[in-house]
Amino acid sequence: MISDQATTSTRPYLIRALYEWCSDNGLTPYIAVRVDETVQVPREYVKNDEIVLNISLDATSSLNLGNDFIEFKARFAGTARDILVPVGRVIAIYARENGQGMAFPLVEEPMPEVTAEASPALSPVPKKAPGKAAKDESAKTDDNDQPEPPKPGGPRPTLTRVK
Repeated sequence: MISDQATTSTRPYLIRALYEWCSDNGLTPYIAVRVDETVQVPREYVKNDEIVLNISLDATSSLNLGNDFIEFKARFAGTARDILVPVGRVIAIYARENGQGMAFPLVEEPMPEVTAEASPALSPVPKKAPGKAAKDESAKTDDNDQPEPPKPGGPRPTLTRVK
């Protein structure tokens, strides 16, 4: 019998499968990412320690959906940026048009380190500024809160995390 420690995570495989499903159906794949010091994204677009990224072929170049990291180049306000997301920090992948996809539990274990061999094109991940405390929103949960389903012809669907 194989122990849980010996098997690889299903998360990268599910991310790739849902990415392919979105692409095959003409939908736009988005990932929601819980940002910490291991995530390389433009910090000015991070809200409440999370960022949502369009990972469609039209929005990215050099996209690599690896087992440990998702890496690509994308433009933010006209400026090309290198993006590096540890797979364990992806909290959801879904289609922009209809909100269908999958949410994942947040991995709290240490993620693999970025090495020059793993990602020679990407610079080291910047550290957070000292003195800035992360917001703890886990205390604001309500078991009775249920997200409303999107209304046809209404605004774009959004992902609602239920803790």
